[in-house]
Amino acid sequence: MTACPTLETERLIMRPFRDDDLNSYAAMMDTPELRESLRIPDGKGRTEAWFEMAWWRGQWELRGTGNWALEDKESGALIGRAGLHNPEREDWPGVEVGWALHPDKWGLGYATEAGAESIRYAFEDLDEDCLFSTILPDNHRSQSVAKRLGFVLVETKVLSHYLHEPHGIWMIKR
Repeated sequence: MTACPTLETERLIMRPFRDDDLNSYAAMMDTPELRESLRIPDGKGRTEAWFEMAWWRGQWELRGTGNWALEDKESGALIGRAGLHNPEREDWPGVEVGWALHPDKWGLGYATEAGAESIRYAFEDLDEDCLFSTILPDNHRSQSVAKRLGFVLVETKVLSHYLHEPHGIWMIKR
């Protein structure tokens, strides 16, 4: 498998998470807007943010997929995460393209920019034929990003890791 590569887009450096990202990442994951859109339960904090960063790094090592830390080229600030997710879940549809940004960066095109580079990497470098995005039905912002990227909603279903409500399963083919 491949360790996390560093990629660049017009405004972003997509790179592996580093230990010094923890404060920014924990603060981002604790914003009310992100907690609501991703259904992050109360009580998750700095420790869980560190475990999530380690999880992304580990997935890169084990599977050649994972999320990148998104660094704003101009400011050098960590503004979010995006990339490829392929967890070990029996009903997971396949390699997912996903994104989560600090709410201060919502609506500025960063998710679309990172998502497009993630798709390019998955199709060209990983030779994937089909990608997915799992999005909660009321997450209209992420649905808009998925549409701009060329994803199409193919089904809505409850996934085994989150039985509380269904997810829309969005798909894009090479």
